[in-house]
Order: sequence, then structure tokens, then C-alpha cells
Amino acid sequence: MSVFDDLIGQDRVVGLLRGAVEAASDVLAGGPGSGMTHAWLFTGPPGTGNSTAARAFAAALLCEYGGCGHCDSCHQVHIGSHPDLEIVQPQGLSYGVKQTRDLILRAAGTATTGRWRVVLFEDADRATEQAANALLKAIEEPPPRTVWLLCAPSPDDMMITIRSRCRVVTLRVPSADAVAETLVLRDGVAPETALFAARAAQGHIERARRLALDDDVRLRREAVLSLPRSLAGVADCIVAAERLVKTAEAEAASATATLDEAEAASLRQVYGEGSSGKGLGRGLVRGGAGAMKELEDRQKSRATRIKRDSLDSALLDLVAFYRDVLAVQFGAPVELATGDRRGDLEALAATSTPEETLCRIDAIVLCRERLGRNVNPQMAVEAMTLSLRSPRQATLP
Repeated sequence: MSVFDDLIGQDRVVGLLRGAVEAASDVLAGGPGSGMTHAWLFTGPPGTGNSTAARAFAAALLCEYGGCGHCDSCHQVHIGSHPDLEIVQPQGLSYGVKQTRDLILRAAGTATTGRWRVVLFEDADRATEQAANALLKAIEEPPPRTVWLLCAPSPDDMMITIRSRCRVVTLRVPSADAVAETLVLRDGVAPETALFAARAAQGHIERARRLALDDDVRLRREAVLSLPRSLAGVADCIVAAERLVKTAEAEAASATATLDEAEAASLRQVYGEGSSGKGLGRGLVRGGAGAMKELEDRQKSRATRIKRDSLDSALLDLVAFYRDVLAVQFGAPVELATGDRRGDLEALAATSTPEETLCRIDAIVLCRERLGRNVNPQMAVEAMTLSLRSPRQATLP
């Protein structure tokens, strides 16, 4: 057993990281440690396991056995409770400079175990410009034995000054067969279902697991992939757009409702709500109102992020569908991510041209870009569905 066992289809990356772990042990022994550095950037398409690879590397650095996977240290890293590991998981749309400065202060502490102090920053591309500048200073002048592990979809998502100071580790999209095998062996999924989920998820390991195990996730995908054949008129386009947006809103509300209430209750308790004693009753009014407003803002930002991610997942399914239409139109011998919709693919391929298919893909990509620029979701998705219905009439900015 090893902490690297969860890295599916990433043999090259595992070899690189194992070499760095050996170099890190050499550093601790007083050697030069060639191959180990203080800043790493893990990149690769969403779902390929950037954060999984970074966490496995952190565990291996903190484990005296190089990442055995079963000692107390490895278990603590796995559940996120290791005293020398700081994990950052941005919940909202961005990660601000104040949060980053607080993080840098925490990262400056001395390692409790005497090995390394590790900071794992997931979705580091969400750092604002000011936050990125603060992060750059910390990476340029790191405390002794502090290691920064940053995660982002692409090196280009990070400031060039940051990525130039990091060793870049690029993960590849695992094959459908590798993902399916993992689902069968680790989750007990039937081979046929596992292969369907792996192909549909296009290498996104966690999404493949959800597709294989969660009926609701499969039903949402079915609803998205039925959209192209439903766009007979303008009214249909508006209805389809509204349905997509409302589904994303419902998913965000479901994901955050329980968590929001627990966070609010915890904060109210901190400021004395429900307690007795002189002055405690006024705690929430005096000091807690501002904290409660700040919490509500963070929760709204998180809900917006989840809604946007849900919409983006739906749009990626549509891109996969039209890519498969294009493959059918050209007779390309490639694996189809939406092969379970073969009838719809062939029908659309026969009644449209490759140029129209490319216009439809462009319309979806444009919608994703607009959502990233905070365009009203309903308007952005309506414009997309209208373009999907009449691709040659689409007007690009």
C-alpha cells in the first residue's frame, strides 16, 4: 500500500514524486537533495487528480517511511488533521489578499515533527491579483523546510512569476479503461456500468464515480443530453435555458443548506447566543453582527461557485455531445463520450453540417466564457440555446 495508489493512470507523475521524496529525505539527512524544491505547481484538466497528487506528495514528505499509507502520519494527512499540513480549499469565487496573508503567517511556523511544513493550496488560480502578489513574496523567500503545493488546471492560470518559481507537475487524462477498472475494484461497480461512467466522465475520476453510484447524477446528465433534440422553436430554447439554470440553483441550494445553517449556528454560539451571564446576551449584537454579515457573504459566494460549477458541468456534457456528432459526421474512429445517445448523434449528424456543429460548440464555449465574466446566467444560457437551434445565425462578440 502507498499514498500514491489513488493516482490513476499517472505512472510518470508517481515516478517523479517518488524521486522528489527520496531527495527530500536526503535534505533532512544533510545532503544536497537534488530534485527537491520548495514550490510545486500541480496542473491538469479538472478531475485528473491535481489535489489528490498534491496530497499524496504531502503525505510522502511528512511520512518517515516515504508515504507508506498506513501510519498515523499518512492517516492524519488523509483526513486533513496533520499538524504540519495546511490545506486551503477556496469555497467562493475568489481567494482574497487578507486570507492569503493569514495563510502565509501560518505557513511560517516551525514543523512540529521536525520534517517539513507543507501548504497545499487547491484551486490556487482563484487567488485575486493582490493575493497572488502576496503569495509570490512568500514563495520567493520561504521559511526553512516549508513546501508550497499549488493546484491549478493549467500553468497559464497562474501568474508567470509564480509558475516560474515552481516545479510544474502535469497530470494527464487517464484512459476510460483505467478509470473503469478503479471503479470496479474499489467501488464494486459492475464492469458495464463502470465503463459507461468512465467514458461519460471523460477522465474526470470523481464524476465517473458519481455517475456510477448516484441515480440523480445520471438523470441530470440525461436531461442535459436530451436538450439538443428539444430546441424546435424559440420558446423551447427559453424553457430549456431556464431549466438548466434552475437545476444548477437547486443543486447549489441542496449542497449548501445544511452547511450554511451549521456555520451560522456555530458563529452565534461563539458570540454568546443562548448563553447566560452578564453581557453575553449582547455579544451577538455588538461584535457578531459584522462577523455574521461576513459569513453570509462567504456563503453566497460559495453558493454562486457551486451553481456556476454545476452549469459548467452541464455545458461540458453538451460540448462532448457535439464533439461526438462531429466525429460521426467525419466517420472518425474515436471513443464516444456520449455513445449511449447513438441515435441522437446519428440523427443530428445526418441533418446538419460539420460547420454547423462547430458553430454549436463555439456557442457553448462562449457561454462558458460569459459565465466566467459574471454575465447573468439566464441570459448567457438563453443566448447559447438560441445559437444551438440556429448555429449559422449566432453572433459572436
